[in-house]
Amino acid sequence: MTAPKNVLAVISPHVGGRDIGAGLATLFPEGANVTVVEVADEDPAALRAAHVVITALAPVTAEHLAAAPELELVQCASHGFDYVDVDAARERGVRVCNIGSSGAEAQNVAEQTFALMLALAKQIVPAHTALVEADWALPRLQHSLTELSGKTLGIVGLGQIGRQVARRAAAFDMSVVYAGRRRLPPEKEAEFGGARHVPLDELLRTADYVSLHAPLTDETRDLLNAERLALLKPTAFVINTARGALIDQDALADALEKGALAGAGIDVFDPEPPTAALRLLRAPNVVLSPHVSGVTRETLVRIALAAVENVTAFLSGGAPRDVVN
Repeated sequence: MTAPKNVLAVISPHVGGRDIGAGLATLFPEGANVTVVEVADEDPAALRAAHVVITALAPVTAEHLAAAPELELVQCASHGFDYVDVDAARERGVRVCNIGSSGAEAQNVAEQTFALMLALAKQIVPAHTALVEADWALPRLQHSLTELSGKTLGIVGLGQIGRQVARRAAAFDMSVVYAGRRRLPPEKEAEFGGARHVPLDELLRTADYVSLHAPLTDETRDLLNAERLALLKPTAFVINTARGALIDQDALADALEKGALAGAGIDVFDPEPPTAALRLLRAPNVVLSPHVSGVTRETLVRIALAAVENVTAFLSGGAPRDVVN
């Protein structure tokens, strides 16, 4: 690093705030002046002087970008980058990066996906709740218990995370279909038990489980709207460990309340944290978790190292990886 550079680390309170940010700051080499905040404009002087903003699920808006004339790079400490105004950054010549190629979150998101699938298939939550209340629920639950083996898993987005999910699906003897812009080479499909590339609507009609692993963009917002949810079989389950806004949450609650879907496993919400008014919180046969799919101890270390490594390379004159704009 030739000259000192100013780094603004913006760590949203709901993912750890200043406590996490303090640990992140220690990873930077000497010569980086790191300021930790929980909101991008919390310290206007630090924002104005920042050459790099590194953000963990904290919004970086057009107004923030306009207030940072020295800014050269926004580094997202996540696969997702929907909380950054990417278009405004592009107009100002500011690059935006995620950590997509690092695979830092892939293992745990894939594990959480299967945790939700298994919880739904085995009715873990209602079984536990009933037993705690001295209710032997087996006669009531046994008709809805099912297996993953032999079922079809539809993966929407077969990137780093989707591929980890597909590998686990093959180990569970599931058939895999996937939708996305590109088809994988046949030899790659064979690695995932002979996964088949199909149009999204066909995937929705045929899958027993639908798992979302697409980025949130203008094109994918409300990807599963009321019309698409209606394509699913009434015995199907929806799993979302990607971004809450990929699903029309009210439409999903409607489908669950009407019995048009068997259940849903949801780790992400729009907004986060969700408000008490969110109907999904009270919908039948849902398993919910508070965006834990990227925050194990191991995952947080990998995410932090990947983000800091990319920023450090950039500050040293190298080309950043995973530029999304």
